[in-house]
Order: sequence, then C-alpha cells, then structure tokens
Amino acid sequence: MKNDIQSVSKKLVKAYNSNKLINPIPEKFCKNIKLAHKLRLLCESKIKDTKIGFKAGGTIIALLKKLKEKEPFHSTVFGKNLIKSGGKVKINKYALGTEVEVYYIIKKKFFDFKGKLNSKNITKFITHMGPCIEVVGFRQKKKGIKYLGDLCSDFGVNIKFIVGTKKKFKRINFGNLKTNLKNRKGLNINGNTNTVYVNPLNSLKFVLNKIRKEKVSLDKDFYVFTGSTVGVVPIKNKGEYIGKVDKLGTVRTTIN
Repeated sequence: MKNDIQSVSKKLVKAYNSNKLINPIPEKFCKNIKLAHKLRLLCESKIKDTKIGFKAGGTIIALLKKLKEKEPFHSTVFGKNLIKSGGKVKINKYALGTEVEVYYIIKKKFFDFKGKLNSKNITKFITHMGPCIEVVGFRQKKKGIKYLGDLCSDFGVNIKFIVGTKKKFKRINFGNLKTNLKNRKGLNINGNTNTVYVNPLNSLKFVLNKIRKEKVSLDKDFYVFTGSTVGVVPIKNKGEYIGKVDKLGTVRTTIN
C-alpha cells in the first residue's frame, strides 16, 4: 500500500505541476475518505508552490447525506491557483463547474491560539472577507463524482480561485446572504450562504480546527474559502461569469 499511494501521489503532483491530465486513480483512494485524506496530504507535501490558504469542500449538507459522509473535507490552496477578479481561466473538458463562495482572510497569529474555537472568538482572527468564484475540476480524465473522496483525493479539485475585492471584516448575518451566479448566455442561478455547512463562519471553524489537528502552520495571513453557495454549476458556455454575494460584492472571471 505504501508504494501504491506513493506512486499515485507522484502522478497527481506531476499533473498539477505540468497542467496535464492523467488517467483516473484507483477507486479505493476515493471510496475511503480517510485514505483520500492521506493521499491529499501526501500530494500537498510534495508541492513546492507557496501555500496561501485552505478550502472547505462538500459543504452542502444534502450532498453529504447523499454521499453518506458526516462532514466536508478540506485541502490546501496554493498561490498558483489564486487570481484577482477579472482574470481568465482556461479549462478542459473535465472541469466540473463553477461555485460562488465567501472567503475570509485570517491572521497568522491564529496558529498561536491554544483555546477552543467557537462562533464568538473565531471572529477575532478575521481581518477581511469577500466574494469568490471557484472553478473546480479534476487533474484526471474522469467526470462526475461517486464519493466525496473523489474530490478530496485530487487535493481539492481546485483549478482556480478568483477573488473579489476584500472588505474589512464586520459582523453580519452570514447565515442568510443571497448569492447569484450568471453569465451573458442565460445562466442565472440563485443561492444562499445558508447552504454552506450551516453558514460560512461554521465552515471556517471546521477548516481551522482541521488544520490545527494536522499541525499546519503558515508564516503570514491566509485565505479560507468556505464552500459553494450555489452548488457546482456546470460550465456549458465559455465567456464571462459574474458571482455576487449580498453585502460583500461581486467577482468576475472569463472562462475560455
């Protein structure tokens, strides 16, 4: 098993570094979520790009129930995959779709905190917040998902995160913000932050607790992307996509 997982991780990391696709990895690494996380961690340890944050995935509770999982997954986000609003994203036919999310910027001093995180004290670590479009897709030649581990094992299936203008953090009702994703060819999908593992702050707490258990530490402030508010919206047309989160603003990207 050790050599097996090493071999698979090398292939996935090579696909990441070269922006090329590989054949699907063995299903056993996807079916078992613990093994999927083990593979994810191994892949992430071999990537030399700068770590700029973390993401939550599979945060829609209905999806978790359908996939028979108890909680979302998390993964590392690398600098290579972050661009500003208005940037362009090139996709291939194995792209799963686009998502509209809330992101937070967290103070690096979080890593020195030894207490128990809760809904009140977690906010003291947030400096800024904003809207984001995440473009998700495999580094493998496969479509669709059968298990949450399909996404986790491919270390988050994040192609790009497009971030809108950051706003200084303030307390608002993150559990009931209307969201929207649209393009100029008829797409118009409404969503709400209440689909994100109860709410984005709860998703943030989930991610921060997980990285503490993994003893991860970064030397600068970092992003946390909290999960989709509209589900994974398939990309049927290329062109400009506009995401909106009430009270946070809009974010744009051109997909080609």
